[in-house]
Amino acid sequence: MEENEAVRTEVQSSVFDPSNVVKERGLKPRIVPPPSDGKKIYDIDPMLRSYSSHLDYRYGQYRRLREEIDKYEGGLEAFSRGYEKLGFSRSDAGITYREWAPGAKAASLIGDFNNWNPNADIMTRNEFGVWEIFLPNNTDGSPAIPHGSRVKIRMDTPSGIKDSIPAWIKFSVQAPGEIPFNGIYYDPPEEEKYVFKHPQPKRPKSLRIYEAHVGMSSTEPMVNTYANFRDDVLPRIKRLGYNAVQIMAIQEHSYYASFGYHVTNFFAPSSRCGTPEELKSLIDRAHELGLVVLMDIVHSHASKNTLDGLNMFDGTDAHYFHSGPRGNHWMWDSRLFNYGSWEVLRYLLSNARWWLEEYKFDGYRFDGVTSMMYTHHGLSVGFTGNYTEYFGLETDVDAVTYLMLVNDMIHGLYPEAITVGEDVSGMPTFCIPVQDGGVGFDYRLHMAIADKWIEILKKRDEDWQMGDIVYTLTNRRWSEKCISYAESHDQALVGDKTIAFWLMDKDMYDFMAVDRPSTPLIDRGIALHKMIRLITMGLGGEGYLNFMGNEFGHPEWIDFPRGEQRLSDGSVIPGNNFSYDKCRRRFDLGDADYLRYRGLQEFDQAMQHLEEKYGFMTSKHQFISRKDEGDRVIICERGDLVFVFNFHWTSSYFDYRIGCSKPGKYKIVLDSDDPLFGGFGRLDSKAEYFTYDGSYDGRPCSFMVYAPCRTAVVYALANHD
Repeated sequence: MEENEAVRTEVQSSVFDPSNVVKERGLKPRIVPPPSDGKKIYDIDPMLRSYSSHLDYRYGQYRRLREEIDKYEGGLEAFSRGYEKLGFSRSDAGITYREWAPGAKAASLIGDFNNWNPNADIMTRNEFGVWEIFLPNNTDGSPAIPHGSRVKIRMDTPSGIKDSIPAWIKFSVQAPGEIPFNGIYYDPPEEEKYVFKHPQPKRPKSLRIYEAHVGMSSTEPMVNTYANFRDDVLPRIKRLGYNAVQIMAIQEHSYYASFGYHVTNFFAPSSRCGTPEELKSLIDRAHELGLVVLMDIVHSHASKNTLDGLNMFDGTDAHYFHSGPRGNHWMWDSRLFNYGSWEVLRYLLSNARWWLEEYKFDGYRFDGVTSMMYTHHGLSVGFTGNYTEYFGLETDVDAVTYLMLVNDMIHGLYPEAITVGEDVSGMPTFCIPVQDGGVGFDYRLHMAIADKWIEILKKRDEDWQMGDIVYTLTNRRWSEKCISYAESHDQALVGDKTIAFWLMDKDMYDFMAVDRPSTPLIDRGIALHKMIRLITMGLGGEGYLNFMGNEFGHPEWIDFPRGEQRLSDGSVIPGNNFSYDKCRRRFDLGDADYLRYRGLQEFDQAMQHLEEKYGFMTSKHQFISRKDEGDRVIICERGDLVFVFNFHWTSSYFDYRIGCSKPGKYKIVLDSDDPLFGGFGRLDSKAEYFTYDGSYDGRPCSFMVYAPCRTAVVYALANHD
């Protein structure tokens, strides 16, 4: 502890002056509120009292870190601005470059600007492992390193001489024909910097997320650009009725086929898709359309790449990561951060701040949070909901404390920002504010739903259990918000199957033209695809997510261009000869009037607009009045709407009585059987339904409907408007 305190004192005095930047800019200081006692969780969930020793210790660790950050760094606001001093920073006099690399024995800055001469610009090291060099401006006042120059740091390390891309680099590119990436000194002149024109939208009450990958968002087999996504895809997302776009693979990753999850340069946007200014233009355009933009951020692990990334950065195994087996994820073949390290905290907190500050992202979807929170990473573990599974020796308290810090920092400095955590474990307190003793996320991804649908789709229709479906959709912690989804990018990758492919398989290639006869498999698939999405949105959570293309049942999986890959255990993953053929989205299929995909897309659009109008996902009123295993019917209320799902494969029901909470005249507001959605038009969209008094299915009123087989119909009071 004494050494850490000395490091903190040194770093603050030599690297940071937390008050000056705010004064120089004339900004109003932003302050993260101080911790409270963190005891409110016990009022929210009294069952937690049995685990108060663990939870109080966890909150005590968080408070201790906050106090030490206040003492040595001037507060969390200053601590999270590490990018202003570490890496490259420019002043009127010149450029300063600093790098934390305690394992290095010598270091020099090399690049185009000095002809890669390792003896030209030798760096000096302070006693705590921070290397530094100052390059004064040229005699004509121009910077010593021109904008766009390639740069690296050469270090003499315990593992030998090593050229590395600076850890805080803001841009990194791979030259054609070359394997390693090069760091780029990115400091464009003022006239070339993108200036944001549109304000960031307010946080929407209900979150409808369109999950997207810029690189594979073209209809052609190519790496798409930020500019093309801005011009072609964003208007589509808006038209469909989503209010948020979640963008994957933003942080630079040298291996494209990792889907962006093996990050090498944490502060650099992927250069494959364009420049930082073009990414800013994309985000600004989304804001103009009223879309919030979430970034899929990866702080759960890092690439093992030693040429381009953080692995063995200063020649040691335990620089940013745990040493030995604890620092290696055996399944992901990646490195695991040491969240108990002061400088790792600075790096990751600053990284989370950077994208919000510099690029105006509106929040994050944190990847792999389950892996972070447990030393077993959630692998080969079946979480049953027993609280002992969450609050014990297998919990990585350092990682959970980091998540509390980053959520507190984000919500304190950016009150409108949104954080979503990918957690499959169901960790209690996950979506309770840090001030109350929770981990602090706004939403948890309800990952069990997609797994349940795959499990169900492997069964015959006769074996589907209505109670099983309802239980999975509604099994979430009270007062903790969830994002539900029937399928995400995970189900669209090679090696898995989308819902559309489970339902219709190869028939999609031959029988989706509307001028050709359908098949029983296609009819079943189209009907159930709509029902699955609607019941997931209707009952599954307080937000909804869709991966691009799944809204119209994209017929093909995603297969990134890749060669044969040999893993550390000796196993081999075969490649696809670096083909881009399956690394795209055929939006033209969803737009084609002559294909049945169009009906699926129209239904998705209708779902989103229905939620926009009625706000049923965020309503506190949810009631399941019927889950009939014989009829295969589920009837539920969400907000002011009544949902009727008939999953029976042949039986349609005339004069089917359904319970409701409010008397009056009802009308159909969404019908999956509408011909516009590829249905058979068995219902009259203009019909009116009048309630009867008297209890039915536990509801005070009821009305009679026709419920065709394999349909989902939503009713609302006719006087709602």
